Amino acid sequence: MDKKISNYIAENKVLTMATAVNNVPYCANCFYVFDDEKKLLIFLSDESTRHITEAIENKNIAGTINTEVTTVAKIKGLQFTGEFIQPNEAAQKLFYDAYYGKFPFAKAKPSPIWGIALHTIKMTDNTLGFGKKLKWEK
Repeated sequence: MDKKISNYIAENKVLTMATAVNNVPYCANCFYVFDDEKKLLIFLSDESTRHITEAIENKNIAGTINTEVTTVAKIKGLQFTGEFIQPNEAAQKLFYDAYYGKFPFAKAKPSPIWGIALHTIKMTDNTLGFGKKLKWEK
């Protein structure tokens, strides 16, 4: 993965994940941490939420990470696809350690932890030239 992509993901903290069941799409925003070595996005969310119940049913996830900007010349963001992960007990500990390391305040409201194994990324970075695209595929 190009360092510009991995650095951008690591520097940000909110993703939008899209799910779909019975051809009906749905989106949700989540705080996340990035495991660069395993190419995972790790996040907390209650099991009863629509995006989690749908992700359990259909593990194919799409999403975005972007930065708010005021001019077209500074647009940066990416779209991704991946697979929803329900971590086993051993992986949960690693996920929680990573997540609470970045967001210690999240311990105040314990929630189940999940992951998205990234499969593809297309990043647009106009700071590298208008319409510049960087791509990555697992």
